[in-house]
Order: sequence, then C-alpha cells, then structure tokens
Amino acid sequence: MGQRTILEVMQGATVTPPPIWVMRQAGRYLPEYRETRARAKNFLDFCYTPDLAVEATLQPIRRYGFDAAILFSDILVIPDALDRNVSFVQGEGPRMRPLEGDEIEKLDSSRVLDHLAPVFETVRRLRVALPDETALLGFCGAPWTVATYMIAGHGTPDQAPSRLMLYREPARLEKLLDILAEASARYLIAQIDAGADAVKIFDSWAGVLDRVAFERCSVAPVRKIIETVKRERPGTPVIAFPKGAGWQYRDYREKTGADMIALDWTVPLDVAAQLQKEGPVQGNLDPLRVVAGRAAIKEGVDRILDALAGGPFVFNLGHGITPQADPDDMAYLVDCVRGKA
Repeated sequence: MGQRTILEVMQGATVTPPPIWVMRQAGRYLPEYRETRARAKNFLDFCYTPDLAVEATLQPIRRYGFDAAILFSDILVIPDALDRNVSFVQGEGPRMRPLEGDEIEKLDSSRVLDHLAPVFETVRRLRVALPDETALLGFCGAPWTVATYMIAGHGTPDQAPSRLMLYREPARLEKLLDILAEASARYLIAQIDAGADAVKIFDSWAGVLDRVAFERCSVAPVRKIIETVKRERPGTPVIAFPKGAGWQYRDYREKTGADMIALDWTVPLDVAAQLQKEGPVQGNLDPLRVVAGRAAIKEGVDRILDALAGGPFVFNLGHGITPQADPDDMAYLVDCVRGKA
C-alpha cells in the first residue's frame, strides 16, 4: 500500500511539499461535475446514488492528483435520515420542515444508519477505486451547524432562530445537540468501517456563537463525537473545522480532542503558526484568491507556505472552492503548493 501523506501529517509529521486537498473539490467549478450532476433527479438523489457519488468524488483526484479524496455527500443527510423532509432548491439552498421545540423529543434516530446505507456503499467503492497513496476522508456536519438548519428550516445569515432557542429553551437545544452528536458519531464510525482513513467535522456556523455558547454548542457536542469515535475506532484521525471561531480556535484542539484543526482564511498566519506548535493544522487560503487569478493565488500560497510548511501542515482553502473558480487556476494552485510554479 502506498504512503498516505495526509495521515502522516495528522500524526505530527512534517512533509515537504505539504499534502493538499481542497474543500468542495468535487463541485460546480468542474465541467465534469456539472455533467454528472445533471444525471441525478435532485441533489439528495445525487448523494444517495453510489455510481454518481463515486464518480463526483474521483473527478478532482483524476484531474489534480490531490492527496486526499473526500466523500461526496452533504452535511444535511443526517436531518434527512431523521425524517425532516430535506430538499435543495436551485439558487436558494437547503429547505426542510422547521423543527419546533416540542418535536425534538420525538426525533427517532434508530433508522439513521439504514437510511444512509448508500453513503457507506459509496465509501466502500471509493476505497477500492482510489490510488493507494490517496487518503479517503469521511465527514459529517457538527451538531450545532446541523441544528441551525433544522430549527430554521433553511440557512440564515446569523442563525438567529437557533440562538433564540439556545437562550429561551436551552434544555431542548441541548437535547437536540445530544441526539445529533450520537447520530453523527455512529455515522462517522460506519464511514470508517466502510474504508474512510480519517474523518472531518464541519462546524460551519461556529462563528456566530459567543464564548459561553461556543463552549456549550460547538465544543461540547464535537467533543462527544470525537470521544465516541476514538473509543470505538482508536487510531482514526479526526479533523475539526470551527469556521469563524476567531480567537476561540485557541485551546479548541485540546477541548475537543481533534487530531488536526482546519483554519478559515481569517485566521492570521502568526496565530496559525502558534496553533501549529500544539499539533497539525490545515488551511487556509481565501477561496476568492482562486477566483481572482494567478497573481493572487501565488501570493497567498507563498505566504502560507512561508508560515506553516515547516511543521505538520496540510494545504487547503479556508472554506469551500466557489463555482466561479477556473479549473486551470486550481491546477496552478496545486503546482504552486508542490513547487512546480
């Protein structure tokens, strides 16, 4: 079996040049992705059809030779498995039945893994199809981020509905977070059993929380997930991404038990270098630099490598690549990271 450099980095190794993958690397910026997407009835059908999900996952590996493939799916398959009637509206994003407080106790997580069986089949096929040297990453949404969509029924700019529930009905919100943490841990473990080398937890809305709420709604549920994964599948590395957490990134690794923390593009590089002294980091190029073109890409990549390439580091964007990115400019980014441009 080939050497999976990302796994080495997660164990604390410094690799030169650093391994690279990017969030949403299987996405709308690739023409082959758009062609594959057109074959599905809707977005969830895309996620739940192994033939299509495998193809989407492999496309950026074929094109760029990234050091990791990440399962093509979505963080909202968990609420879909909890019977919240999730759908994706073109140009508007996800929609589902808003979750009322008194419905939380009625959520039934007993069939979550059965519902998500097609996802595990996708992971199994991917592990066979991928080159030996390419790591396979599974993932889930963090309980707080998933809860925000369930409570509002859609994405909102500041997640006010969920924050109001936190202040008005804290016990109910905590119950929801517990349900999601348990279901998400089982989901990640099943992905590991199907062949994922490591898993990532995306807390895309961590940045809207104040200090007390961050500890309660972001840190605590993620810690529960990681504790369960580490207890039942010891040795499997976990990446955690509390986007927008700012200064609260400090001590996040220690508090959650994550092996590697992913940094958004607002984290200053001197702060990132301090965080790296505690363990591996991933990040953190602004995705709009890829849209801006090669001068912006080169400048950003060089700054990040100067600050972080001397320690355990995986190059990535600070959030997902946008549909406006030019695939050829992504190839240039990869060459910059690998010292070929």
